[in-house]
Amino acid sequence: MLRYFFSRLVTTVLIVFGAMLLLFLLTAVVPGDPAVTLLGPQASPELVKRFVSEMGLDQPIHVRLWRFFANVLSGNLGVDVVSGRSVWSLVLNVLPDTLILTFSAILLAVVTGVPLGIYAATHRGSLLDNVLAFVSVAFIAVPSFVIAIFLLLIFSIWLDWLPVLGAGRSGDFWDAARRLILPTLSIAATWIGFIARLVRTSMLEVLNEPYIRTSRAYGLSERMVTYKYALKNACIPTIAVLGLGLGRLLGNAVFVEIVFARPGLGRLIYGAISERNFPVVQGAVLVVVVLFVLINLVVDLSYSALDPRIRRDGAGGSPV
Repeated sequence: MLRYFFSRLVTTVLIVFGAMLLLFLLTAVVPGDPAVTLLGPQASPELVKRFVSEMGLDQPIHVRLWRFFANVLSGNLGVDVVSGRSVWSLVLNVLPDTLILTFSAILLAVVTGVPLGIYAATHRGSLLDNVLAFVSVAFIAVPSFVIAIFLLLIFSIWLDWLPVLGAGRSGDFWDAARRLILPTLSIAATWIGFIARLVRTSMLEVLNEPYIRTSRAYGLSERMVTYKYALKNACIPTIAVLGLGLGRLLGNAVFVEIVFARPGLGRLIYGAISERNFPVVQGAVLVVVVLFVLINLVVDLSYSALDPRIRRDGAGGSPV
């Protein structure tokens, strides 16, 4: 297990460095002059020249790349050229809102999708199984921001049941919780059906395994066979997909935050891109990348703990 952990840790570090390099190159080739965008077309040439010098945009690209890596490795994500605040402070100010939204959607999708998938697998061909198949395909095909717009129109505008915009008043838990319902549903809707179908497929495969038939032959109850023996192995693909899908969930949160005018990394990145505020773009996107990679590392280790064969194949040897 220790060997497997270090092999995955090395891979994680290499992915983060690759993401940093790609992120820098993408911001370097983005069309548009950040000085003109931030200072306006009426800015004097002297002011533009001073801004370019302060941003280091007049230096060769390899010097800027070296400085970017050095700053990030020292924990410095730069300074917001608009407000003068550190990028770290801006990111930390909105990061909790994005994490709450993302993990609320994951929790809702898992709590709803897994039981539906188990029921569909143990009641194959039932009405719920057929309805679930239709609904899953329908929701998977619809983007989260489209679902968000429809939920906003139905529950906030037409029925007036839930608040429309924002994250709620500071310190008011119930107001924040009510404003979290629609954004969470918008992101989770696609994943509820997807997880349910994935669990159903995995359960059907596991329920046909020889050890399951042996357990039934020994007279174990169907509930024990399903939940104690079959579910553990059936959940391995689901855990893996959830880790890989976290990036998509964070991406969906970006659009949902814009639709519902919620604070978060999505709105921060969107505003920074519009302003060509490269330090904020680089810092915020890098935080998202690191979160995504670290959570995938945790997920990788968790399902390898469930199945020792993954550790053996991943580490290139016998289980530790």
